[in-house]
Amino acid sequence: MSLEQLNSLTSQIEELQLSRAVGRVLEISQNTVWVAGLSDHVSVGDSITVVRKCGTSVEGEVLVVTPGRAKMLLAENVDGIRIGDRVLHSGSFQLSPSTSWIGRVIDPFGQPLDGRKLHQGPNKRPIHGAPPSPTKRKALGERMETGLAVFNTLLPIVRGQRMGLFAGSGVGKSTLLSQLAKGMSADVVIIALVGERGREVREFIENGLGKEGLDKAVLIAATSDQSPLTRRKCVFTAMTVAEYFRDLGLQVLLLVDSITRFAEAHREVALAAGENASLHGYPASMSHAIMSLSERAGPGKVGDGDITAIFTVLVAGSNMEEPIADIMRGVLDGHVILDREIAERGRYPAVNLLRSVSRSLPSAANDNENKLIQRTRQLLGAYERSEAMIQAGLYAKGSDPLIDEAISIWPTLDEFIGSADAQGIENSFEQLRNCIGSTME
Repeated sequence: MSLEQLNSLTSQIEELQLSRAVGRVLEISQNTVWVAGLSDHVSVGDSITVVRKCGTSVEGEVLVVTPGRAKMLLAENVDGIRIGDRVLHSGSFQLSPSTSWIGRVIDPFGQPLDGRKLHQGPNKRPIHGAPPSPTKRKALGERMETGLAVFNTLLPIVRGQRMGLFAGSGVGKSTLLSQLAKGMSADVVIIALVGERGREVREFIENGLGKEGLDKAVLIAATSDQSPLTRRKCVFTAMTVAEYFRDLGLQVLLLVDSITRFAEAHREVALAAGENASLHGYPASMSHAIMSLSERAGPGKVGDGDITAIFTVLVAGSNMEEPIADIMRGVLDGHVILDREIAERGRYPAVNLLRSVSRSLPSAANDNENKLIQRTRQLLGAYERSEAMIQAGLYAKGSDPLIDEAISIWPTLDEFIGSADAQGIENSFEQLRNCIGSTME
């Protein structure tokens, strides 16, 4: 037994409860129950366990506390629960992350999903932690290798940056996430799969990550059939694990797929608690939930590591004005748009460069690199504005020197944006210079 495992066992023994508060089921409604006898013992957010008369149990969370009774949301359906069943108070939900979790697949409750025993760490951490003090946080760090040419150059990601990946369904979002998980220069990768189909979770592990990617990752999964309580907790668990490794001084890459499903789960929980829907069907608390979660990522304090985060956002019909997309753009350090039209013509990743922004620029690049990035955007913009005329054969060569240059380099530049590059940032910039060529003169 290792020292960490011994310390974990000692901690678990010290935390054993000799007695627990017990209540009784008073009222049952869909996935919620009202409980009598626990109002003086529980707080909102505490964990509870309902013990059915048949001996099985179901976990839940306290939503509302009133004099004499409390409302609980369950992580499973209410089948088999009866009036008078015992309800045990478990206290606030906490995790005990460990370095041995690297390479493992777990659920939002910190239990293994890969069929192997999971050792707990010696110290518990609340899943609703606070971000580092804004006066003690470091600035954004150095540019990170990504393994993809467009992110090495035109859309750089630096240590501690929080990026949004905005995409509709079926445009290569999951494939791009797996490429970043394997290609980015991080010590450990934390991945939250929220509301995914069960089949896709295994495909992501085996075909997306592979053994190489999983060996430096911790994957937390909550499938689409699970309760909103479990799906929402998935993101909080992933953030808590990321904070654990950050506090060890490591560089952490956090990938959340998707923040939209987190918001949808939060809406279901909030409505069950009695909150009114207001913002396009979402409760008012959604904005704070998203912003406080995002703020926990980013640069750590001096001496700690950083959490570089990429949150995916599902946008129906490429509508960037819907509530979740609008909130995320306001709190993140950049956004990347994946375009369906680009995906349909076969270029992956289907990044729409002109609609994407990295707020690490211009400081993430030197003067020459910034000039190259600016020139690239100028040429792409000129081509996009004239594309309809070009495709229709209405543009006459020589009418506009800038458009002539854009037409000449567009096929090579489009290929560059979709290319991988494992040789590093300098090599990617060299390829970009070769694409632009004499247009920089």
